[in-house]
Amino acid sequence: MTQIVPIILCGGTGTRLWPMSRSQSPKQFHKVDGPASLTFFQTTVQRHRGLSYGDPVVVTAAAHLPAVRRQLAELQCPAEIIAEPVARNTGPAVLAAALEVAARDPEALMMVLPSDHVINGNMDEVVQRAIGPAMDERIVMLGIKPLYPETGYGYICDGGAYTTHPGLRRVAHFIEKPPYDEALGLMSTGTAFWASGISLFSAATIIEEFKRLDRRTYEAVELAVGNGERREGELHLNADAFRRAENEPTERIVFEKTERVALLPAALDWNDVGSWTSIHGVGKADAQGNVFHGDVISTETNNALVRSEERLVALVGVPDVIVIDTPDALLVTQRGRCQDVKTVVDLLRKEERAEVRRHRRNEYAWGQSMRLHSSAAYDMSMLRINAGNALAIDPLPGRRLIMVQGNLDLFDGLRRRRLTPGEHAALDGVPSNRVTNNTDDEAEILLMTLRSSIMAGAGNTYSEVPRHVS
Repeated sequence: MTQIVPIILCGGTGTRLWPMSRSQSPKQFHKVDGPASLTFFQTTVQRHRGLSYGDPVVVTAAAHLPAVRRQLAELQCPAEIIAEPVARNTGPAVLAAALEVAARDPEALMMVLPSDHVINGNMDEVVQRAIGPAMDERIVMLGIKPLYPETGYGYICDGGAYTTHPGLRRVAHFIEKPPYDEALGLMSTGTAFWASGISLFSAATIIEEFKRLDRRTYEAVELAVGNGERREGELHLNADAFRRAENEPTERIVFEKTERVALLPAALDWNDVGSWTSIHGVGKADAQGNVFHGDVISTETNNALVRSEERLVALVGVPDVIVIDTPDALLVTQRGRCQDVKTVVDLLRKEERAEVRRHRRNEYAWGQSMRLHSSAAYDMSMLRINAGNALAIDPLPGRRLIMVQGNLDLFDGLRRRRLTPGEHAALDGVPSNRVTNNTDDEAEILLMTLRSSIMAGAGNTYSEVPRHVS
Protein backbone atom coordinates (compact mmCIF):
# COMPACT_ATOMS: atom_id res chain seq x y z
CA MET A 1 0.00 0.00 0.00
CA THR A 2 1.28 3.45 -0.94
CA GLN A 3 2.18 5.56 2.09
CA ILE A 4 1.68 9.30 1.98
CA VAL A 5 3.90 11.80 3.77
CA PRO A 6 1.77 14.52 5.42
CA ILE A 7 3.36 17.95 4.92
CA ILE A 8 1.87 20.15 7.64
CA LEU A 9 2.31 23.87 7.04
CA CYS A 10 2.40 25.57 10.41
CA GLY A 11 2.95 29.22 9.54
CA GLY A 12 0.69 32.26 9.55
CA THR A 13 -0.44 34.51 12.40
CA GLY A 14 -4.24 34.32 12.19
CA THR A 15 -4.77 38.05 12.73
CA ARG A 16 -8.55 37.80 12.25
CA LEU A 17 -8.71 35.59 15.35
CA TRP A 18 -7.16 38.15 17.69
CA PRO A 19 -7.05 38.26 20.72
CA MET A 20 -6.78 34.45 20.86
CA SER A 21 -4.25 34.37 18.02
CA ARG A 22 -1.11 36.49 18.32
CA SER A 23 2.12 36.62 16.39
CA GLN A 24 4.02 34.66 19.07
CA SER A 25 1.11 32.24 19.59
CA PRO A 26 -0.94 31.93 16.37
CA LYS A 27 -4.30 30.18 16.04
CA GLN A 28 -3.00 26.77 14.98
CA PHE A 29 -1.59 26.19 18.47
CA HIS A 30 -4.88 26.95 20.27
CA LYS A 31 -7.69 24.60 21.24
CA VAL A 32 -10.37 24.03 18.61
CA ASP A 33 -13.37 23.64 20.89
CA GLY A 34 -12.65 24.45 24.51
CA PRO A 35 -9.92 23.44 27.00
CA ALA A 36 -10.53 19.68 26.69
CA SER A 37 -10.03 19.61 22.92
CA LEU A 38 -6.91 19.27 20.78
CA THR A 39 -5.39 22.27 19.08
CA PHE A 40 -5.94 22.96 15.38
CA PHE A 41 -2.39 21.72 14.68
CA GLN A 42 -2.84 18.56 16.74
CA THR A 43 -6.18 17.84 15.06
CA THR A 44 -4.47 18.02 11.66
CA VAL A 45 -1.71 15.67 12.80
CA GLN A 46 -4.18 13.15 14.20
CA ARG A 47 -6.38 13.22 11.09
CA HIS A 48 -3.47 11.98 9.00
CA ARG A 49 -2.06 9.17 11.11
CA GLY A 50 -2.47 5.48 10.39
CA LEU A 51 -1.51 2.86 7.84
CA SER A 52 -1.99 5.21 4.87
CA TYR A 53 0.47 7.79 6.20
CA GLY A 54 4.11 8.05 7.12
CA ASP A 55 5.52 10.30 9.83
CA PRO A 56 4.67 13.94 9.10
CA VAL A 57 7.00 16.70 8.03
CA VAL A 58 6.10 19.93 9.82
CA VAL A 59 7.25 23.24 8.35
CA THR A 60 7.11 26.09 10.85
CA ALA A 61 8.73 29.36 11.83
CA ALA A 62 11.80 29.01 14.03
CA ALA A 63 10.03 31.05 16.72
CA HIS A 64 7.27 28.42 16.96
CA LEU A 65 9.55 25.40 17.39
CA PRO A 66 8.87 25.03 21.15
CA ALA A 67 5.10 24.91 20.55
CA VAL A 68 5.45 22.39 17.72
CA ARG A 69 7.77 20.14 19.76
CA ARG A 70 5.51 20.28 22.81
CA GLN A 71 2.29 19.56 20.95
CA LEU A 72 3.83 16.70 18.96
CA ALA A 73 5.15 15.22 22.22
CA GLU A 74 1.65 15.39 23.72
CA LEU A 75 0.45 13.24 20.80
CA GLN A 76 3.51 10.97 20.98
CA CYS A 77 3.94 11.54 17.27
CA PRO A 78 7.41 11.31 15.70
CA ALA A 79 7.97 13.92 12.99
CA GLU A 80 10.61 15.76 11.02
CA ILE A 81 10.51 19.52 11.62
CA ILE A 82 11.75 22.10 9.13
CA ALA A 83 12.39 25.49 10.72
CA GLU A 84 12.06 28.58 8.55
CA PRO A 85 14.37 31.46 9.54
CA VAL A 86 12.18 33.97 7.68
CA ALA A 87 8.61 33.81 6.36
CA ARG A 88 8.43 33.05 2.63
CA ASN A 89 4.82 31.89 2.19
CA THR A 90 3.82 28.36 1.26
CA GLY A 91 5.77 28.00 -2.00
CA PRO A 92 9.30 27.78 -0.56
CA ALA A 93 7.96 25.84 2.46
CA VAL A 94 6.46 23.12 0.24
CA LEU A 95 9.60 22.96 -1.89
CA ALA A 96 11.86 22.58 1.18
CA ALA A 97 9.69 19.70 2.37
CA ALA A 98 9.74 18.11 -1.11
CA LEU A 99 13.54 18.21 -1.25
CA GLU A 100 13.73 16.49 2.13
CA VAL A 101 11.22 13.81 1.13
CA ALA A 102 12.86 13.28 -2.28
CA ALA A 103 16.24 12.69 -0.64
CA ARG A 104 14.73 9.50 0.78
CA ASP A 105 12.35 8.60 -2.05
CA PRO A 106 11.76 10.87 -5.08
CA GLU A 107 8.56 9.00 -5.97
CA ALA A 108 7.06 9.39 -2.50
CA LEU A 109 3.64 11.05 -2.37
CA MET A 110 3.23 14.24 -0.36
CA MET A 111 -0.03 15.62 0.98
CA VAL A 112 0.16 19.33 1.75
CA LEU A 113 -2.06 20.28 4.68
CA PRO A 114 -2.77 23.64 6.30
CA SER A 115 -2.54 23.21 10.08
CA ASP A 116 -5.46 25.44 11.04
CA HIS A 117 -8.52 24.07 9.22
CA VAL A 118 -11.45 22.06 10.60
CA ILE A 119 -12.50 19.11 8.43
CA ASN A 120 -15.18 16.47 8.92
CA GLY A 121 -16.11 13.65 6.56
CA ASN A 122 -14.48 10.66 4.93
CA MET A 123 -11.03 12.08 4.20
CA ASP A 124 -9.54 8.61 3.66
CA GLU A 125 -11.94 7.94 0.77
CA VAL A 126 -10.97 11.24 -0.86
CA VAL A 127 -7.27 10.53 -0.44
CA GLN A 128 -7.58 7.07 -2.01
CA ARG A 129 -9.18 8.62 -5.11
CA ALA A 130 -6.28 11.09 -5.37
CA ILE A 131 -3.45 8.54 -5.15
CA GLY A 132 -3.73 7.22 -8.71
CA PRO A 133 -3.57 10.63 -10.42
CA ALA A 134 -0.75 11.73 -8.10
CA MET A 135 1.29 8.65 -9.03
CA ASP A 136 0.55 9.55 -12.65
CA GLU A 137 2.47 12.84 -12.17
CA ARG A 138 -0.64 14.95 -11.55
CA ILE A 139 -0.86 17.70 -8.94
CA VAL A 140 -4.22 16.99 -7.34
CA MET A 141 -5.99 19.85 -5.60
CA LEU A 142 -9.00 19.18 -3.37
CA GLY A 143 -11.96 21.43 -4.14
CA ILE A 144 -14.93 22.03 -1.85
CA LYS A 145 -18.43 22.77 -3.15
CA PRO A 146 -19.20 26.35 -2.04
CA LEU A 147 -21.96 26.76 0.49
CA TYR A 148 -22.22 30.54 0.16
CA PRO A 149 -20.57 33.29 -1.94
CA GLU A 150 -17.42 33.67 0.16
CA THR A 151 -15.19 36.57 -0.95
CA GLY A 152 -12.20 35.57 1.17
CA TYR A 153 -11.46 32.25 -0.56
CA GLY A 154 -9.84 31.29 -3.83
CA TYR A 155 -11.94 29.38 -6.40
CA ILE A 156 -11.02 26.59 -8.83
CA CYS A 157 -13.14 26.40 -11.97
CA ASP A 158 -13.95 22.99 -13.46
CA GLY A 159 -12.53 22.42 -16.94
CA GLY A 160 -14.10 19.06 -17.71
CA ALA A 161 -13.54 15.39 -16.89
CA TYR A 162 -10.44 13.24 -17.28
CA THR A 163 -11.16 9.95 -19.03
CA THR A 164 -8.18 8.24 -17.36
CA HIS A 165 -9.15 8.94 -13.75
CA PRO A 166 -12.84 8.76 -12.73
CA GLY A 167 -13.96 11.76 -10.70
CA LEU A 168 -10.90 13.83 -11.58
CA ARG A 169 -11.53 17.19 -13.28
CA ARG A 170 -9.39 19.47 -15.40
CA VAL A 171 -8.77 23.01 -14.18
CA ALA A 172 -10.13 25.75 -16.43
CA HIS A 173 -8.73 28.62 -14.35
CA PHE A 174 -8.29 30.02 -10.85
CA ILE A 175 -10.01 33.04 -9.32
CA GLU A 176 -8.53 34.61 -6.20
CA LYS A 177 -10.89 36.21 -3.63
CA PRO A 178 -13.58 37.52 -6.00
CA PRO A 179 -15.97 40.36 -5.07
CA TYR A 180 -19.40 39.32 -3.78
CA ASP A 181 -21.29 39.52 -7.09
CA GLU A 182 -18.65 37.44 -8.86
CA ALA A 183 -18.56 34.92 -6.00
CA LEU A 184 -22.36 34.63 -6.21
CA GLY A 185 -22.12 34.00 -9.94
CA LEU A 186 -19.41 31.36 -9.48
CA MET A 187 -21.51 29.58 -6.89
CA SER A 188 -24.56 29.55 -9.15
CA THR A 189 -22.67 27.84 -12.00
CA GLY A 190 -22.14 24.68 -9.97
CA THR A 191 -18.73 24.26 -11.63
CA ALA A 192 -16.60 26.37 -9.28
CA PHE A 193 -15.09 25.04 -6.06
CA TRP A 194 -13.43 26.58 -3.04
CA ALA A 195 -9.67 25.96 -3.03
CA SER A 196 -9.13 24.01 0.19
CA GLY A 197 -5.35 24.46 0.31
CA ILE A 198 -4.97 20.64 0.39
CA SER A 199 -3.07 18.98 -2.45
CA LEU A 200 -1.41 15.65 -3.27
CA PHE A 201 1.52 14.94 -5.60
CA SER A 202 4.85 13.18 -5.74
CA ALA A 203 8.00 14.86 -4.47
CA ALA A 204 9.61 14.48 -7.90
CA THR A 205 6.67 16.14 -9.68
CA ILE A 206 6.59 19.28 -7.56
CA ILE A 207 10.39 19.64 -7.64
CA GLU A 208 10.41 19.40 -11.45
CA GLU A 209 7.74 22.10 -11.72
CA PHE A 210 9.52 24.48 -9.34
CA LYS A 211 12.74 23.96 -11.25
CA ARG A 212 10.95 24.68 -14.55
CA LEU A 213 8.72 27.59 -13.47
CA ASP A 214 10.82 29.43 -10.86
CA ARG A 215 14.48 28.48 -11.13
CA ARG A 216 15.58 31.23 -8.75
CA THR A 217 13.34 30.00 -5.93
CA TYR A 218 14.34 26.41 -6.61
CA GLU A 219 18.06 27.23 -6.33
CA ALA A 220 17.54 29.37 -3.22
CA VAL A 221 15.58 26.67 -1.39
CA GLU A 222 17.92 23.90 -2.54
CA LEU A 223 20.83 25.90 -1.07
CA ALA A 224 18.87 26.64 2.12
CA VAL A 225 18.29 22.91 2.61
CA GLY A 226 21.84 21.91 1.65
CA ASN A 227 23.47 24.51 3.91
CA GLY A 228 20.93 24.14 6.69
CA GLU A 229 21.81 23.06 10.21
CA ARG A 230 20.65 19.56 11.09
CA ARG A 231 19.78 18.69 14.64
CA GLU A 232 17.98 15.68 16.03
CA GLY A 233 14.80 15.40 13.96
CA GLU A 234 15.05 19.00 12.75
CA LEU A 235 16.36 20.92 9.75
CA HIS A 236 17.05 24.61 10.33
CA LEU A 237 17.13 26.20 6.88
CA ASN A 238 20.00 28.51 5.97
CA ALA A 239 18.70 32.06 6.36
CA ASP A 240 20.87 33.79 3.73
CA ALA A 241 19.75 31.38 1.02
CA PHE A 242 16.11 31.02 2.08
CA ARG A 243 15.37 34.75 2.09
CA ARG A 244 16.27 34.83 -1.63
CA ALA A 245 13.30 32.58 -2.43
CA GLU A 246 10.13 34.15 -3.84
CA ASN A 247 7.68 35.17 -1.12
CA GLU A 248 4.67 33.59 -2.83
CA PRO A 249 2.20 30.72 -2.29
CA THR A 250 2.58 27.43 -4.16
CA GLU A 251 -0.60 28.21 -6.09
CA ARG A 252 0.92 31.31 -7.68
CA ILE A 253 4.37 29.88 -8.34
CA VAL A 254 3.31 26.48 -9.71
CA PHE A 255 -0.37 25.52 -9.71
CA GLU A 256 -1.63 28.43 -11.79
CA LYS A 257 1.06 27.87 -14.42
CA THR A 258 1.38 24.11 -14.84
CA GLU A 259 -0.62 21.77 -17.05
CA ARG A 260 -0.21 18.98 -14.49
CA VAL A 261 -2.72 20.45 -12.06
CA ALA A 262 -6.07 18.70 -11.58
CA LEU A 263 -9.17 19.22 -9.46
CA LEU A 264 -10.70 16.55 -7.24
CA PRO A 265 -14.11 17.59 -5.82
CA ALA A 266 -14.24 16.45 -2.18
CA ALA A 267 -17.49 15.91 -0.29
CA LEU A 268 -16.08 17.16 3.01
CA ASP A 269 -17.33 19.51 5.69
CA TRP A 270 -14.47 22.00 5.44
CA ASN A 271 -13.84 25.29 7.23
CA ASP A 272 -10.63 27.29 7.12
CA VAL A 273 -11.61 28.94 10.45
CA GLY A 274 -10.46 32.32 9.23
CA SER A 275 -12.71 34.41 11.47
CA TRP A 276 -14.68 34.33 14.71
CA THR A 277 -17.83 33.68 12.69
CA SER A 278 -16.14 30.48 11.46
CA ILE A 279 -15.26 29.51 15.04
CA HIS A 280 -18.95 29.91 15.93
CA GLY A 281 -19.88 27.73 12.96
CA VAL A 282 -17.70 24.79 14.04
CA GLY A 283 -18.64 24.99 17.74
CA LYS A 284 -21.32 23.01 19.58
CA ALA A 285 -24.30 25.37 19.76
CA ASP A 286 -27.14 25.25 22.30
CA ALA A 287 -30.84 25.50 21.45
CA GLN A 288 -30.51 29.25 20.95
CA GLY A 289 -27.56 28.90 18.59
CA ASN A 290 -25.09 30.13 21.21
CA VAL A 291 -21.57 28.72 21.54
CA PHE A 292 -20.09 29.36 24.99
CA HIS A 293 -16.68 28.45 26.40
CA GLY A 294 -15.86 29.34 30.00
CA ASP A 295 -18.04 30.92 32.69
CA VAL A 296 -20.93 32.43 30.69
CA ILE A 297 -24.59 33.16 31.48
CA SER A 298 -27.10 34.71 29.12
CA THR A 299 -30.70 35.77 28.75
CA GLU A 300 -32.58 36.80 25.61
CA THR A 301 -29.47 36.09 23.57
CA ASN A 302 -29.07 33.93 20.48
CA ASN A 303 -26.45 33.17 17.83
CA ALA A 304 -23.68 34.45 20.10
CA LEU A 305 -20.11 33.26 20.57
CA VAL A 306 -18.37 33.81 23.90
CA ARG A 307 -14.94 32.55 24.96
CA SER A 308 -13.86 33.54 28.46
CA GLU A 309 -10.64 32.32 30.03
CA GLU A 310 -11.01 33.64 33.58
CA ARG A 311 -13.99 35.89 34.30
CA LEU A 312 -17.73 35.49 34.32
CA VAL A 313 -19.30 36.98 31.17
CA ALA A 314 -23.02 37.84 31.30
CA LEU A 315 -25.08 38.65 28.19
CA VAL A 316 -28.50 40.33 28.34
CA GLY A 317 -30.47 40.83 25.13
CA VAL A 318 -27.49 41.03 22.74
CA PRO A 319 -28.03 38.60 19.82
CA ASP A 320 -25.43 37.96 17.13
CA VAL A 321 -22.58 39.19 19.32
CA ILE A 322 -19.07 37.81 19.62
CA VAL A 323 -17.17 38.28 22.89
CA ILE A 324 -13.58 37.02 23.28
CA ASP A 325 -12.22 37.66 26.77
CA THR A 326 -8.55 36.94 27.53
CA PRO A 327 -6.57 38.03 30.60
CA ASP A 328 -5.16 41.10 28.85
CA ALA A 329 -7.58 41.92 26.01
CA LEU A 330 -11.32 41.91 25.34
CA LEU A 331 -12.89 41.83 21.87
CA VAL A 332 -16.56 42.64 21.30
CA THR A 333 -17.91 42.61 17.75
CA GLN A 334 -20.98 41.70 15.71
CA ARG A 335 -21.34 38.61 13.60
CA GLY A 336 -20.66 39.72 10.06
CA ARG A 337 -17.99 42.21 11.12
CA CYS A 338 -15.36 39.64 12.08
CA GLN A 339 -13.23 40.22 8.99
CA ASP A 340 -12.62 43.74 10.32
CA VAL A 341 -10.74 42.43 13.37
CA LYS A 342 -7.61 42.64 11.24
CA THR A 343 -8.05 46.43 11.28
CA VAL A 344 -7.74 46.40 15.08
CA VAL A 345 -4.58 44.31 14.82
CA ASP A 346 -3.11 46.79 12.35
CA LEU A 347 -3.79 49.62 14.83
CA LEU A 348 -2.15 47.68 17.65
CA ARG A 349 0.92 47.09 15.49
CA LYS A 350 1.08 50.77 14.61
CA GLU A 351 1.03 51.64 18.32
CA GLU A 352 3.55 48.85 19.05
CA ARG A 353 1.26 47.29 21.64
CA ALA A 354 2.45 44.09 23.30
CA GLU A 355 -1.06 42.62 23.01
CA VAL A 356 -0.58 42.02 19.30
CA ARG A 357 2.54 39.90 19.87
CA ARG A 358 2.04 37.84 22.99
CA HIS A 359 -0.42 36.75 25.63
CA ARG A 360 -0.27 37.64 29.27
CA ARG A 361 -0.01 33.88 29.90
CA ASN A 362 2.29 31.71 27.78
CA GLU A 363 3.10 28.01 27.67
CA TYR A 364 6.63 26.69 27.22
CA ALA A 365 8.29 23.29 27.29
CA TRP A 366 9.54 24.04 30.81
CA GLY A 367 6.21 25.35 32.15
CA GLN A 368 4.23 28.57 32.08
CA SER A 369 4.76 32.31 32.50
CA MET A 370 2.15 34.94 33.31
CA ARG A 371 2.73 38.68 33.41
CA LEU A 372 1.12 40.00 36.61
CA HIS A 373 1.93 43.69 36.34
CA SER A 374 3.77 46.04 34.04
CA SER A 375 4.36 49.72 34.70
CA ALA A 376 6.86 52.44 33.93
CA ALA A 377 8.83 51.30 36.99
CA TYR A 378 8.88 47.50 36.86
CA ASP A 379 7.60 44.23 35.40
CA MET A 380 6.41 41.35 37.59
CA SER A 381 5.70 37.84 36.32
CA MET A 382 4.76 34.49 37.79
CA LEU A 383 6.73 31.50 36.46
CA ARG A 384 5.52 27.93 36.94
CA ILE A 385 8.27 25.38 36.33
CA ASN A 386 7.26 21.79 35.67
CA ALA A 387 8.79 18.89 37.56
CA GLY A 388 12.12 17.84 36.11
CA ASN A 389 12.58 21.02 34.05
CA ALA A 390 15.10 23.85 34.10
CA LEU A 391 15.07 27.49 33.07
CA ALA A 392 17.85 29.99 32.35
CA ILE A 393 17.23 33.64 33.32
CA ASP A 394 19.48 36.55 32.43
CA PRO A 395 21.08 38.34 35.41
CA LEU A 396 19.81 41.86 34.66
CA PRO A 397 20.69 44.58 37.21
CA GLY A 398 18.06 44.88 39.92
CA ARG A 399 16.32 41.61 39.06
CA ARG A 400 14.86 39.62 42.00
CA LEU A 401 13.39 36.15 42.34
CA ILE A 402 10.98 35.16 45.13
CA MET A 403 10.15 31.50 45.78
CA VAL A 404 6.39 31.01 46.20
CA GLN A 405 5.66 27.27 46.02
CA GLY A 406 7.75 24.10 45.80
CA ASN A 407 11.53 23.91 45.76
CA LEU A 408 14.12 24.89 43.17
CA ASP A 409 17.88 24.57 42.83
CA LEU A 410 19.53 27.84 41.76
CA PHE A 411 22.94 27.88 40.07
CA ASP A 412 24.37 31.34 39.45
CA GLY A 413 27.52 30.25 37.64
CA LEU A 414 29.49 30.24 40.88
CA ARG A 415 27.55 28.17 43.42
CA ARG A 416 24.39 26.14 43.93
CA ARG A 417 21.69 26.70 46.54
CA ARG A 418 18.25 25.33 47.33
CA LEU A 419 15.33 27.80 47.35
CA THR A 420 12.27 27.06 49.49
CA PRO A 421 8.98 29.05 49.83
CA GLY A 422 9.56 32.56 51.18
CA GLU A 423 13.22 32.76 50.15
CA HIS A 424 14.44 35.25 47.60
CA ALA A 425 17.54 35.68 45.46
CA ALA A 426 19.18 38.57 43.66
CA LEU A 427 19.82 37.70 40.02
CA ASP A 428 22.42 40.33 39.23
CA GLY A 429 26.18 40.57 39.59
CA VAL A 430 26.77 36.95 38.49
CA PRO A 431 27.58 35.37 35.10
CA SER A 432 24.26 33.51 34.70
CA ASN A 433 21.26 32.08 36.53
CA ARG A 434 19.67 28.69 36.07
CA VAL A 435 16.85 27.31 38.17
CA THR A 436 16.06 23.58 38.13
CA ASN A 437 13.05 21.79 39.51
CA ASN A 438 14.44 18.45 40.68
CA THR A 439 11.24 17.52 42.53
CA ASP A 440 8.12 15.67 41.45
CA ASP A 441 5.89 18.75 41.93
CA GLU A 442 5.35 22.03 40.08
CA ALA A 443 7.24 25.05 41.45
CA GLU A 444 6.22 28.73 41.35
CA ILE A 445 8.39 31.82 41.52
CA LEU A 446 7.81 35.56 41.27
CA LEU A 447 10.25 37.37 39.00
CA MET A 448 10.52 41.16 39.27
CA THR A 449 12.56 43.28 36.88
CA LEU A 450 12.98 47.02 37.27
CA ARG A 451 12.15 48.87 34.06
CA SER A 452 15.42 50.82 34.27
CA SER A 453 17.21 47.47 34.53
CA ILE A 454 15.59 46.26 31.34
CA MET A 455 16.89 49.28 29.50
CA ALA A 456 20.35 48.86 31.01
CA GLY A 457 20.42 45.22 29.97
CA ALA A 458 19.10 45.65 26.45
CA GLY A 459 22.09 43.81 25.04
CA ASN A 460 21.25 40.63 26.95
CA THR A 461 19.04 37.80 25.76
CA TYR A 462 17.22 35.04 27.56
CA SER A 463 18.13 31.51 26.61
CA GLU A 464 14.65 30.11 27.24
CA VAL A 465 12.39 33.05 28.15
CA PRO A 466 11.47 36.19 26.19
CA ARG A 467 13.40 39.29 27.30
CA HIS A 468 10.26 40.76 28.90
CA VAL A 469 8.95 37.73 30.76
CA SER A 470 5.24 37.39 30.13
